[in-house]
Amino acid sequence: MIEITPEIQQRIEELRRLLQKASYEYYVLDAPTMADSVYDQLYRELQDLEQQYPQLITTDSPTQRVGEKPATQFQSVKHNIPLYSLDNAFNFNDLKTWQERGLKTATNTSEFPTYICELKIDGSALALTYENGILVRCATRGDGITGEEITQNVKTIRSIPLKLELENPPNLVEVRGEAFLSLKVFEIINQERQKERGSLFANPRNAAAGTLRQLDSKIVAQRKLDFFAYTLHIHEQNNLEIVSAQTQWDNLELLQKMGFKVNPNRQLCSNVDEVIKYCEYWDQKRHNLPYMTDGVVIKINPLSLQEKLGFTQKFPRWAIAYKYPAEEMPTQIKSVTVQVGRTGALTPVAELNPILLAGTTVQRATLHNRDRLAELDLHIGDTVIVRKAGEIIPEVVKVLLELRPQDAKKFEMPTHCPECGQAVVQSLGEAVTRCINDSCPAILQGSLIHWCSRDALDINGIGDKLVQQFVNKKLVNSVADLYDLTVEQLMTLDRMGEKSATKIIQAIATSKNQPWARVLYGLGIRHVGSVNAELITQKFKSVEQLTPASATDIEGVYGIGPEIAYSVYEWFNLPANQLLIERLKTAGLELANSEKIDYNQSNEPQTLAGKTFVITGTLPTLKREDTKKLIQNAGGKVTDSVSKKTDYVVVGEEAGSKLKKAQDLGITLLSEAELLTLISGV
Repeated sequence: MIEITPEIQQRIEELRRLLQKASYEYYVLDAPTMADSVYDQLYRELQDLEQQYPQLITTDSPTQRVGEKPATQFQSVKHNIPLYSLDNAFNFNDLKTWQERGLKTATNTSEFPTYICELKIDGSALALTYENGILVRCATRGDGITGEEITQNVKTIRSIPLKLELENPPNLVEVRGEAFLSLKVFEIINQERQKERGSLFANPRNAAAGTLRQLDSKIVAQRKLDFFAYTLHIHEQNNLEIVSAQTQWDNLELLQKMGFKVNPNRQLCSNVDEVIKYCEYWDQKRHNLPYMTDGVVIKINPLSLQEKLGFTQKFPRWAIAYKYPAEEMPTQIKSVTVQVGRTGALTPVAELNPILLAGTTVQRATLHNRDRLAELDLHIGDTVIVRKAGEIIPEVVKVLLELRPQDAKKFEMPTHCPECGQAVVQSLGEAVTRCINDSCPAILQGSLIHWCSRDALDINGIGDKLVQQFVNKKLVNSVADLYDLTVEQLMTLDRMGEKSATKIIQAIATSKNQPWARVLYGLGIRHVGSVNAELITQKFKSVEQLTPASATDIEGVYGIGPEIAYSVYEWFNLPANQLLIERLKTAGLELANSEKIDYNQSNEPQTLAGKTFVITGTLPTLKREDTKKLIQNAGGKVTDSVSKKTDYVVVGEEAGSKLKKAQDLGITLLSEAELLTLISGV
């Protein structure tokens, strides 16, 4: 063993101190004092010494920011302190109402609140744990109660200190903050993915979340995530500086002393009028920031008053998020294309001159349907206002008629399907125009993709491009044909070798074991989602029971309305569909329940008893099927349709029309974290 001299130990400690100081100045203060070449030289020297003396390597060494081996999976961990979400204010009256509640709680003038305003960063929340000043754990927000441990990935973020800059750190410190990507880095990442023909990230928030969940920390390091700290929890106060922190502002100052990057655009406000001025100022100025922000977080400053106000089941009473309206931008219509979905619905899509909207480049926007087109009176060449519905889906809001070119031609929806040439129809009372040709390649392609999707038959390896080849080469004319495919047939397709073909045939065979509810959902019957399919198959335990059922019988299932019931009844009464069912039986698919399914038979407290839920969009951590089971285990009912009988709508990203209907009906909206809090009964 090589002898460790005091001089070697002292040099290693000095190198770490110099490198940590240089990183703090560069990544946190944005005021570098050390040349890159000098930093690299010192870093290599430290690396060499640690290789010679591996017993001297510490977890807070700058060389330990990137792991040597990729992780195999992330572990679920429970947060020591729950990460609550924030209540939202959408106008200044909401802010004033929130302020009045806070004033009522103050018992004397010395407690009258001042307010801290911080920009709401559009990224991913993280919880950092430090023991004796050393970073030991980092977890994602998850559902607010539990998250995923991603410590090795977070160590790659240079603005997060591996060791707190305190001589006498507390035994246990928890720091909350937001990991994010700058707009410049986001654009570079998407440009690289485009060159590699990979899918593009929709926005910096999604890119940050996806980056944090990479199993290889080297990839995370390459993407240059940044971090702003905003909350501090100290479990043991053994430092005079810490004991003296009486306000949120003090905590932000202390976070900076600890070595964290704190948003410099924060402001201390004496009253709600100053808060409103801050919000108004950043409504415009935020577009000049190098990162995305979608609002302002306002917190009551005195920590004593925060403690008095406490929490609701969902939110802290001492903080609120003021949300800016969806961003809108003008651009010009180049053309309109029409897409045909799996149900035959024709959707017009505006092809636009590219614009930067809410941090992403937008080149296409939905026009919804024929009725919406008529309402807009859209002409090719029009200048239109585009916004992101829910900051996700671009849509055309209105036409600027005063800018319409003289030779602009009005766009008319086609009278025939652009994919198969069949005449299209528009049913009475529907805004949607449909192709009703069952042999339409677009409908067939959509049906196959739906059948193979995760929530349906979950056939691994069959994606959009492969389905397109199936249809173009006429290998598959219905979902039943998938079960007649051979390895030899698949090997005739582009980029398909024997090994890949064999795996796909095996995946198709495995799908025969999927339960009856998934098969029913996979059939793609209009209005039948995965939740409704599960409800129907609990009542009609086999296809033999469902096929002869009347619309009235089907409507008798709890949560199934007349429109869904008639759609199922109509589908099973078509001769072509009866033939499809017979072929699926012959192929060996499960068209009956193997055992009674009763999700309410659990030992869990029935905290949701008597409540009806609808789920829409993609939740941060939970799969839809898992979410349904959690609700059902707690005594709740889950349906697919929003109505006056719905108690709660659980909302994730890319929520669709169900969200708007819920808002119109005034139904309570829940995030994933809020749902889990409700289930826990806290």
